[in-house]
Amino acid sequence: MKKTTTLIGVIAVIVLAILWGVKINNSMVAKEESVSKAWSNVESQYQRRADLIPNLVNTVKGYAQHESETLESVIAARAAATKVTIDPTQLTEEQLQNYQQLQNNVGSALGRLIATVEQYPDLKANQNFMELQAQLEGTENRISVERQNYNNIASEYNTYIRKFPQSLIAGIAGFDKKPYFKAEAGSETAPKVEF
Repeated sequence: MKKTTTLIGVIAVIVLAILWGVKINNSMVAKEESVSKAWSNVESQYQRRADLIPNLVNTVKGYAQHESETLESVIAARAAATKVTIDPTQLTEEQLQNYQQLQNNVGSALGRLIATVEQYPDLKANQNFMELQAQLEGTENRISVERQNYNNIASEYNTYIRKFPQSLIAGIAGFDKKPYFKAEAGSETAPKVEF
């Protein structure tokens, strides 16, 4: 009778440990899926920007035929950025840095394009251009919001998998820390505005 009670107790402890492990694993899966969803939202906003660029370039082309180098740099930066696809479940620090650099190149090329537009008063007053520029500005704000949201969700996930006892199961089940978006190099220095 004593052996049976002991055996039942051991089986109960094993079952509880398995159920506890399954619960933690399921929580980690749910949090990892949240990170993947947040990453998809970031990519969606970058894609929205990439989709707006051809319209903006074509609008500027009509006014600034001889600015082909600037227009080509925007098109090339967009093409390079849209070629990269990343699996959010396998996202590494290096992949994120490369992705971020390509997106920064698009932003820089767009900045040069907008600066070029300043030379064309008729273009600046063109309704199509103004609408596209407003949409791009809104998209840049959305990108910023989605990147911040991704970082918040990645932080929650990373904290969860690094805490004990989840860290034991995370190590066994292969749940790895997710990288964060970081500020661009030099962004800590305010730009100088001179008149």
